[in-house]
Amino acid sequence: MDGIRYPFETPPAEGEVLEVAEGVLWIRMPLPMALDHVNLYALDDGDGWTVIDTGVHSRRSVRIWENLIAGPLAGKPITRVVLTHHHPDHVGMAGWLAEHHGTETLASRTSWLFARMLTLDEQASPTPETLAYWRACGMDAEIYAQRAQERPFNFADIVYPIPLGFSRLSEGGEITMGGRRWDIRLGAGHAPDHVTFWSRDDALVIAGDQILPSISSNIGVYATEPEADPVQDWMDSCARFAEIARADHLVLGGHKLPFTGLPLRLSQLIDNHHGCLKRLRAHLDQPKTAGACFAPLFKRKIGPGEYGLALVEAMAHCLHLWHAGEATREIADDGAWRFVMKDL
Repeated sequence: MDGIRYPFETPPAEGEVLEVAEGVLWIRMPLPMALDHVNLYALDDGDGWTVIDTGVHSRRSVRIWENLIAGPLAGKPITRVVLTHHHPDHVGMAGWLAEHHGTETLASRTSWLFARMLTLDEQASPTPETLAYWRACGMDAEIYAQRAQERPFNFADIVYPIPLGFSRLSEGGEITMGGRRWDIRLGAGHAPDHVTFWSRDDALVIAGDQILPSISSNIGVYATEPEADPVQDWMDSCARFAEIARADHLVLGGHKLPFTGLPLRLSQLIDNHHGCLKRLRAHLDQPKTAGACFAPLFKRKIGPGEYGLALVEAMAHCLHLWHAGEATREIADDGAWRFVMKDL
């Protein structure tokens, strides 16, 4: 199995572009978080541009987009914005581009619904459902006390209002972008109905956050669907993509660098979660909350900035074992589920 290689070792500077294939420009936008960037792509349609994902909404993002439109993209309008999934670093500027530049918005139905719902659902304090879910995960008591009093993150903080109308992208569909025909394949686990694009005319794959090199996408369970099994969704998606992956595919992901060696990377992503689950099974020899399972899953210290994502990912893996019938769970007086392996 061919190794993973990075044909472009230096990303484009802020406000600049890098051509990674004929008519395909790589754009990198800054993010206000530990993972400090998101990759976007502009595809040349001849009379205009199709843009894949948008970055978060901020004054800085607006300035960068205005400079891109006046500079590297000058001479042709952005006609379409394609959203790979509903997370704010990917959809944040879609509404701004639609309002100020008349772009059409394309997304899977689930992505559009989630993004629009979450931007309209502003909260001044954590909801009762969120507080109950944090307790169910076994959130650290000190962190819980602090976050219960704080204004929570709202999508609307960094996402411009999502356009009312959109064009749907569906599994098995086809779209023409950048002079190529692309097969539409939906993944899951990191986000429901995550859209990926597989070129019929060359070896390009636009993967969003569904397939990343060097890091694994966060797979979490949230209060919106507190008994979901995204770990199974993720592994099923990786297995489906492995059937069509080729070593020469150039994968354009939402973070890090474009890469080749897709079959190996998919195998690594599947093996990573099997390894996590193996360590978790050994850890659950006695009843434990998801919040007490960081050590076997992440094998490193989790800081305050990473705590929320770690907690929902730990819960996802505990729930996976429960859904698979390997573990049982009981809720205690403190409202936390405690998981333990069955005696098989």
